[in-house]
Amino acid sequence: MNGSISLMNGKYFTGTWETSARHASGEVVFFTGMTGYQEVLTDPSYAGQIIAFTYPLIGQYGLESDGSESARIQVAGVLVQSLADSGDQSDLKDWLEQEGIPVLSQVDVRALVHVLRDEGDQFGMMAADIHETLEVPDVRHLTDRVTTTSIVQEGNGEKGHIVCLDFGVKASMIGEMVKRGYRLTSVPYQTSKEVVEALRPDGVLVSNGPGDPRDHIGQIEVIRELALSYPTLGICMGHQLLALAFGCKIEKQAYGHRGSNHPVRNVKTNEVWMTSQNHGYVVARMSIEQSPLELLYENVNDHSVEGLIHPNASIFTTQFHPEASPGPTDAQSVFDRFDEMIQQGVNVYA
Repeated sequence: MNGSISLMNGKYFTGTWETSARHASGEVVFFTGMTGYQEVLTDPSYAGQIIAFTYPLIGQYGLESDGSESARIQVAGVLVQSLADSGDQSDLKDWLEQEGIPVLSQVDVRALVHVLRDEGDQFGMMAADIHETLEVPDVRHLTDRVTTTSIVQEGNGEKGHIVCLDFGVKASMIGEMVKRGYRLTSVPYQTSKEVVEALRPDGVLVSNGPGDPRDHIGQIEVIRELALSYPTLGICMGHQLLALAFGCKIEKQAYGHRGSNHPVRNVKTNEVWMTSQNHGYVVARMSIEQSPLELLYENVNDHSVEGLIHPNASIFTTQFHPEASPGPTDAQSVFDRFDEMIQQGVNVYA
């Protein structure tokens, strides 16, 4: 069966419809990594998006039992050049079918990416009928779809207790701190300061997640007060929310950073890491000057803000995903730094 992906600018691309789900709409974005499709598909930060994989063959190595970043596929739809019939352990196509995710193969992904790079990420619609009318989805409440609905504890480490404000946290982020000997409690993103304090954290993690951080202005003051009270790490969405909390501004990128090959430089040490990234918004660099925060990391390619640090409080952030799922492991020392910050920081219960 033939199908299409139609963009807001009126352009469309045709291909072969691979699953029984016949329709999807969302922001059309592209991922540049050669591997990691399972992690990408289950990353809550991709919730509601139609993702185009630039690597020409997807599904070739199957699925891993522990390779997912959440309990379900989060993307709205999938665009590929070629979809492998089967993998070593499980069939990707069958999984996408079971999850009700529309898939369009034989798409000219190279041409599609050129359009997105020239004209920016934009909303699109996948349909088995190319004559359907494009509908723009409501993306203001994506976080409500991916946050935990209850307080969830993982790990039994005695090194300390971290509370995660869950805007769509990845399983591997939690795993990195559990591996380092911490107990981690995830709470819904809109949890009050009083509830977090009652959990007696030694540190706070403000997680990654989908959408525009400016949709969460109502939670900004809570985040600022928590960050000034406990050692705090913000990742991706969490980085942007902490930046907003201390007076920075947020900008929409033309086509975002999504892939596992983005070079980032530590401006204080000049060390360069290859990083995994997934975001469509950035902190406006000039706005840092009006805040108490300082630039810590920058993107080597476009000099965009990749991380911030507070000079007088135990707060730092990364725009990239240091857990590296998928991607290179260069930046995993970020979790070591957070560990050290908690261990050497102010004892909030003294």
